[in-house]
Amino acid sequence: MKLEQSPVKTLFWLAETGAAISMLAISFLLFAITGQGWVLLAGVPLTVCTLFWLFLLTLLFAKRLSRFTSGLCQTMDSMISGGEPARASDRETIFARIDHRLFRLYGILEENRRKVNSERQELQMLVSDISHQVKTPVSNLKMVTDTLLSKPVTEEERQDFLQGIRSQTEKLEFLFQSLVKTSRLETGAIQLEKKESPLIDTLAMACSGVVYGAEKKGISVTVQCPEDLSLSHDSRWTAEALFNLLDNAVKYTPAGGAICVSAEQWEMYVKLDVSDTGKGIPESLQATIFRRFYREEEVHDQPGVGIGLYLAREIVTRQGGYIKVTSEPGRGSTFSVFLPRR
Repeated sequence: MKLEQSPVKTLFWLAETGAAISMLAISFLLFAITGQGWVLLAGVPLTVCTLFWLFLLTLLFAKRLSRFTSGLCQTMDSMISGGEPARASDRETIFARIDHRLFRLYGILEENRRKVNSERQELQMLVSDISHQVKTPVSNLKMVTDTLLSKPVTEEERQDFLQGIRSQTEKLEFLFQSLVKTSRLETGAIQLEKKESPLIDTLAMACSGVVYGAEKKGISVTVQCPEDLSLSHDSRWTAEALFNLLDNAVKYTPAGGAICVSAEQWEMYVKLDVSDTGKGIPESLQATIFRRFYREEEVHDQPGVGIGLYLAREIVTRQGGYIKVTSEPGRGSTFSVFLPRR
């Protein structure tokens, strides 16, 4: 058996035997050199004392090692069962350092476990939300196609049914496009690239997507932004975020209303306000509207899937900015986007 593989108790016995033999050998060597009998007599009690203290040291160390291994096993059992292990000692000993590192390892494992559980719950919520969003248009499509297949209809009714099918497929297409954008953003498949560029170009890109809808409802859209205002941002994705805010404003602003987009340069941020004269948002719901797939009960007749504000916040947050909302029922809303200047 190799020495490093021997039991600890065997190693201690070997050490004590070696110490005893060494002490006796030295005593006989001194006796042979000096010829003094007292040297040999003194060597015997000296050897006994040495063996006694070595034996006592062995007992104390064995007790300490046993207590350490017992605590180590308890800590590992707690880690396996998911419980909270005892805090490591603050004393500067090798056992305390091992305890401390083991406790840090436990903290890392617990954090990873929490992340996995959080991601699992998020995935379950996402699947549930998608199922809920897809259920209605799929049911409508099935009902319409069953009607067309099961009974004769007039040309006018057929056109109505086909229009309904088109509407539901457009809703599904919009839902899947929104989910793809969100998924690619959340998983890091899309990296936002901030570049110094004029903000007026980004606002023009965002507003171009809502011009037709605003004109159809007679809503005026005004933009107030200095042409020389430049900002380090991802123009394409920032325009996507602002478009979502503008699209919501057009949806929930009554015909003949007004939407105003303004930009203001602060010391550390550029503030973008999207204000409307719409229905407003109660204060109790202002923290909820940014949740994915959230929609108020009273606006379910409006087109959309409730992902625009969530996506807008994600885009702004990933550029180091933030969004806040100021609103009052019946007096419109103002969504303020703060983007860092650098």
